[in-house]
Amino acid sequence: MTVLQERRGRVHIITLNRPEKRNALDAATTEGLGNALLDAERDPDVVVVVLTGAGDRAFCAGLDLSTVGTKREPTEGSARYMSFITDGYPKPVIAAVNGTAVAGGFELMLACDLAVVAQHATFGIPEVKRGLIAGAGGTLLPLRLPMPIALELGITGDPITAARAYELGLVNRVVPDAPQAFDEAIALAARICENSPAAVRATRELMFDTRRMHVPAAWDRIREKLPSILTGADAQEGARAFLEKRAPKWTSW
Repeated sequence: MTVLQERRGRVHIITLNRPEKRNALDAATTEGLGNALLDAERDPDVVVVVLTGAGDRAFCAGLDLSTVGTKREPTEGSARYMSFITDGYPKPVIAAVNGTAVAGGFELMLACDLAVVAQHATFGIPEVKRGLIAGAGGTLLPLRLPMPIALELGITGDPITAARAYELGLVNRVVPDAPQAFDEAIALAARICENSPAAVRATRELMFDTRRMHVPAAWDRIREKLPSILTGADAQEGARAFLEKRAPKWTSW
């Protein structure tokens, strides 16, 4: 299975389980992740969700580029995955980042409430290197970072370290290794579970409402721009170059 689920008391643990593919997101994984989120959402005994990846190499490498250009029929699970990215989630979600989180993996982490990361993890939105855009939230980074920093990440596609991500306020804690990232995330979840569920829900809603005052129009622009990018020649060339391990030859200059 590409997505695993486990319960520890009131904490629902979701694990991306494609370590051989650096936990990259293909159709089965996005559907499985969405279904797991639905399971946790519908269970009244779940207070907090912890999201992590299998292994210690990668949390999530983003979209599986071997699937670029493949049409997928929407399912309830895949729709919930996308709405988690764009519209949020009714319960706190903590990312236990066990390794690299780039492209859609970085955006997946950004969609979580809190993040505990292993010190060897790296982060970035390298989509421009593949003829793509960071269409799952990466272009919303100016809401969280100064514009020059967001632009550097976005238009160079270069990665940053865990220490830099902490310095920028993108993650909550940096710990020595992947097992400790998971343990610390579970400990944070336990602390949240000690508090009033009604007060936690209200606090999150009010805080997210403040940020969402700026977000809806930005998502509309992403939805407008993304289809032409995904079907463009550069996206196809970027995916081929990545899979063939060569420099891309762009035609859109």
